[in-house]
Amino acid sequence: MPNLFRTTAFKLTAVYLVLFALFAGLVLGYVAWNAQRLLDDQIRSTIDAEIQGLAEQQRLGGIRRLVSIIERRSRAPGASLYLVTTPVGERIVGNVEALPPGTLDRPGETEIEYARSSEAVDTPSRAIVRVFMLPGGFRLLVGRDVEERERLGIVIRRAAGWSLLLVFVLGCFASWFVARRVLKRIDDMTGTAQSIMAGDLKGRLAIAGTGDELDRLALNLNAMLERIGELMAGMQQVSDNIAHDLKTPLTRLRNRAEEALRTATTPDELRTALDGAIDEADNLIRVFNALLMIARLETGRIQDSMDRLDLSEIVSGMAELYEPLAEEAGLMLVTEVAPGLRIEGNRELIGQALANLIDNALKYGQPAEGDDARVTVAAAEADGHVLLSVADHGQGIPEQDRERVLDRFVRLDASRSKPGFGLGLSLAAGVVRLHGGQMRLEDNAPGLRVVIALPVVEPESVAPGAVAARPAEAKPVDTSASSQAPASTGQSNPAGLPSR
Repeated sequence: MPNLFRTTAFKLTAVYLVLFALFAGLVLGYVAWNAQRLLDDQIRSTIDAEIQGLAEQQRLGGIRRLVSIIERRSRAPGASLYLVTTPVGERIVGNVEALPPGTLDRPGETEIEYARSSEAVDTPSRAIVRVFMLPGGFRLLVGRDVEERERLGIVIRRAAGWSLLLVFVLGCFASWFVARRVLKRIDDMTGTAQSIMAGDLKGRLAIAGTGDELDRLALNLNAMLERIGELMAGMQQVSDNIAHDLKTPLTRLRNRAEEALRTATTPDELRTALDGAIDEADNLIRVFNALLMIARLETGRIQDSMDRLDLSEIVSGMAELYEPLAEEAGLMLVTEVAPGLRIEGNRELIGQALANLIDNALKYGQPAEGDDARVTVAAAEADGHVLLSVADHGQGIPEQDRERVLDRFVRLDASRSKPGFGLGLSLAAGVVRLHGGQMRLEDNAPGLRVVIALPVVEPESVAPGAVAARPAEAKPVDTSASSQAPASTGQSNPAGLPSR
């Protein structure tokens, strides 16, 4: 119960109860005031009509006729009050015995306390009366008892009291019911949160299905927990992958250094050993740079650097950059790019993702003898999206592995003979997600076709200069004469490494 009284639902319901009670009291008070005013108006109208009638009778028949009429009316039961007095205030006839002093000296209407008989002086009643001065100094008092008005007031006050009591009881019950229901759901959420804090990351908040604010809160929190779970799983996977996949190059680096210390006898041999160690260190640096880039993509911390871009210019420049490497690999790089494809994104990231895909296609897209030795880079607009694809005619990726290769450090058995660490496709997928697009792997029959769908923007919204310069800034490969394609492409790719 103490927890129940401290809940927001109980407090809000109590506030609504008080406001409703005040409103109901004001309404009942207004009704009572109007009812009393209506009764008073009716009483005054009755008194005015009687006075006019009696004054007419006095004018026609004199004081004796008036006294006779008043005497007859006074004996009739009812709420009407009559009194006729002499000019000095002596009672002649009427059904009023006691009046407040000075009442007959004030002509006009007033509300007084009176008594019908001398025995009732101790328990006076109230009435609205009017004093009328007759010819000869006689005074006529006509009035109506307001007992009906008093009874109506008692009835209204009693009804108001019972109504407010009923509202209070029902309001307390409603407060308890609502607060208990809300508190139960909050307690369930608290229990789930405590289990999650204890390590059960699979716990989720219950959804009642009512669509209320608690359901919306639970849905958003569950989505947040799903995202946290994905990030935690990704961190655990990265930690495991680093522990397993980077252990080999680190061990190789150490063995080379140890072998150099043990066997090198000349400066040239030491230089050769140091060059090998530096190459291994460069590979490790590229791996960690790629991991850092993927982590930044997943957290969305690069979205502030978005700009309007001409994707056609980027794709054409990147294809031109890779043509020499394609020739060295014995492949023909074909571009099919529609002009004026506009997107919003980060130039370096888009170029890096495209470099990874082309690099993979050149490295793993060697066709079987007699097959088409082409790598096709295409870009076109369809259904409000820019479709960017890189297709080869190599061995391809089995359908059951196409989702798995988008994870970090995943390399299929067929690609383990080639240099790389399995981060290129993962980084490309992260870039696509950051830009609000989708990436899918398809069968190119034979080979692999990677398709990226990015939202298109209107041509007039492209910022001036956003399409300038080809995307060689990303330095995707080393194109010097000493490069050896295709193996060198994987080693010099800024994304770090191929994924297949």
